[in-house]
Amino acid sequence: MTAALKVALDGGPYGLTAGPDGALWVTLAQSGAIARVSRTGEATVYPLEPQARPTIITAGPDGALWFTRSGDNRIGRISTGGEAVAFDLPDGSDPYGITTGPDGALWFTAMTSGEIGRITVGGEVTSRAVVGGMPSMITAGPDGALWFTLNETAAIGRLTVSGDLTVRETPTPASGPVGIAATHDDAVWFTEIRAERLGRIPMDDAIQEIDLPGKPHAVAADPDDGVWVTLWGSSQLARVGGDGDIVTIDLPRDSEPHGVAVDGDGAVWVALEAGFVLRMPS
Repeated sequence: MTAALKVALDGGPYGLTAGPDGALWVTLAQSGAIARVSRTGEATVYPLEPQARPTIITAGPDGALWFTRSGDNRIGRISTGGEAVAFDLPDGSDPYGITTGPDGALWFTAMTSGEIGRITVGGEVTSRAVVGGMPSMITAGPDGALWFTLNETAAIGRLTVSGDLTVRETPTPASGPVGIAATHDDAVWFTEIRAERLGRIPMDDAIQEIDLPGKPHAVAADPDDGVWVTLWGSSQLARVGGDGDIVTIDLPRDSEPHGVAVDGDGAVWVALEAGFVLRMPS
């Protein structure tokens, strides 16, 4: 059994992702930095501009890590060696979610301007759709489209690479969807932080909802079955199986869990804004 591992990180750990180098990469939203954490717990911090406020991070198609900088309207890129660059977005964009698309580019949400944007690995930025509704997190779906949450309009959007847009309201009004992830069961799962529910959309089927108290925030696919969900309001981590079975794990009190990711060994990691990341025991 792999033991639990706690790594202290000042600066408000927020989003995290498994990198191509086998490490976990973490955004430090409060201090404006990116951290690299090895699977054994060694941490290296790479400072950005203090006002950057990095939020969501993802492994890019070019072997680097890409992240949103919600504090200064930029998209950031950092190599596994720690070299960082940034690309400007229009004023008032407020980027938040980001994912690698099926076309070899990065796709991101702009919460304030209500847009879905695309940036090539060379830094060329284009707006692909104006959707409104405070688009939040985004993921590449099993159908080759981009799926995203619309926090203010309680809806889930689907945008093809060619620009076809579909928006579906959640069954629960004012649900406040935030996190979203595609899974191996040909479905897209998302969190509803205001409704305290977890949603699931099988391709071309009706939206399903599961009660999940604790203000669910981020969601990540479990390689075996189901998903992992951070419960921001109750300082817990939940595992929800494909059959709907729910297991909750208590985290340190008032730790504010945000991002969740699974590394190449199948271990689950959680970013806690109170000041550390956890690798859960397996």
